[in-house]
Amino acid sequence: MSQKFTKETYLYWYELMQLIRQFELMAEEKYKMEGKIRGFFHAYVGQEAIAAGCMTATRPEDLFITAYRDHGLAIAKGISVNSCMAELYGKATGNAKGKGGSMHFFGKEANFYGGHGIVGAQIGTGAGLAFAEQYRGTDNVVLTYFGDGAARQGMLHETFNLAMTWKLPVIFICENNNYAMGTSVKRTSNITDIYKLADAYEMPADVIDGMSAEAVHEGVSRAVKRAREGDGPTLLEIKTYRYKGHSISDPQKYRTKEEVEEYKGKDPITALIKTMKDNGFATDDEIAAINKRVDEAVTESVKFAEESPWPNDDEVLKDVYVDPNYPFIVD
Repeated sequence: MSQKFTKETYLYWYELMQLIRQFELMAEEKYKMEGKIRGFFHAYVGQEAIAAGCMTATRPEDLFITAYRDHGLAIAKGISVNSCMAELYGKATGNAKGKGGSMHFFGKEANFYGGHGIVGAQIGTGAGLAFAEQYRGTDNVVLTYFGDGAARQGMLHETFNLAMTWKLPVIFICENNNYAMGTSVKRTSNITDIYKLADAYEMPADVIDGMSAEAVHEGVSRAVKRAREGDGPTLLEIKTYRYKGHSISDPQKYRTKEEVEEYKGKDPITALIKTMKDNGFATDDEIAAINKRVDEAVTESVKFAEESPWPNDDEVLKDVYVDPNYPFIVD
């Protein structure tokens, strides 16, 4: 599989995955050790290969929308780590002006549409975005991410029905990290293979190894091709694992330390480094140089966040209520 991708692709994947991980680890430190970040916080540590593989399988014009474990995908889509860290700090320079916090990252210019706190709500919104692209006549696709817990929501079934009926250019991606908060998949349904939910709607589906950027790229590429050609949606069950708790306050008593360590043995970043070295794609010096760039970027993001201003008091109702005199224009 390694020979299917270029050295440049591997170096891109590695730097992106390291940037996401180091950002998350730094943010966790600022939350737990220093109290600089408050509120909800859901880390993407362990799931970085999904973001990396999806990026190389799509175009910048394609849209991403996800749930509240959103930092990694936001960074992948091009929202700066400065803006992301500032949002965690609640500062005015954050990507949601300090109003969204961890669960509601947003970047219209990057075609990143959240960051949604209501479980499963983004599934319907993702189909709506896809309908808009179809209506405008573009060949852009929408990647709609949700967790294994959200797969039990009624919104999923209603959306699947419409998406297949209208052949919307949407890819439904279940990031199956085995646990809905602290509840395992097998405790919530007799259907533990989530991809099978597509069968009721005659929707194509696939299962992908989410610990491999290569496997994610290939699986998502197939679904993207189908959507661009007007053949409608696909459900991808991407099997992954989060090394951290559901949220930062999660004591993780529902799983054993041995289980976590077993998955850390499949770490996507470690696997990527081995593949690069085995194929002569990167030397130790090249990897060290990438690590240095990443560390500098993450350190700068903290400095940027801490030096940024708080939102002004007059911002409190902005972006919350619609101005009734605002001229709505449908293009």
